[in-house]
Amino acid sequence: MPPKRKQPVSKAPTAKPAAKRRSKLAKENDISAEEEAEIQEAYNIFRQDPEEIDSKDGAIPTADVRRCLIALNAPPRDNAELKELIETVDPDDSGWVDYERFVAIAALKLHARHDDPDAQNEEAERAYALFTRGQERDITINDLRRVAKELREDVPENVLKDMIREATGGGLGGVNMEDFEGVMTRAGVFG
Repeated sequence: MPPKRKQPVSKAPTAKPAAKRRSKLAKENDISAEEEAEIQEAYNIFRQDPEEIDSKDGAIPTADVRRCLIALNAPPRDNAELKELIETVDPDDSGWVDYERFVAIAALKLHARHDDPDAQNEEAERAYALFTRGQERDITINDLRRVAKELREDVPENVLKDMIREATGGGLGGVNMEDFEGVMTRAGVFG
């Protein structure tokens, strides 16, 4: 009897998780699977039960379109844009927006959010002001302590110091706006 062949040693799978596949709807609207998941999560917050609205899949009320876009951090610029978006997603004036139509406008708003540097700057300035309570100064470790306490997060002192060092490139001084934008970019908040 011939000797048994040794099976080749299989290599351990890489630690990189498999990328989520984009749905047909995501491809049609040129969004990633992650962006679609973000849209669906926001949509589901406002979605009404199918039995309540006599629909197979449920829908959101047109009155909640603005709130849903805000949840995506992609609010309409003004009431005129909101009206235009609602006319687009609810052309029959039924008062309801299905998921497929909502994805289309949410994708447009997400693309606009990523493509507009002014919107990114405004977003960074608003977030920065939350730490400094609107004062024109650097973010300090005391600001981080206060925010952690407000969020009821128990963050060790050494972690707070590491956050400051990460933002400033090693020092424990204050975090200026440029440092803060750098942190947000590295964290993936900005495209």
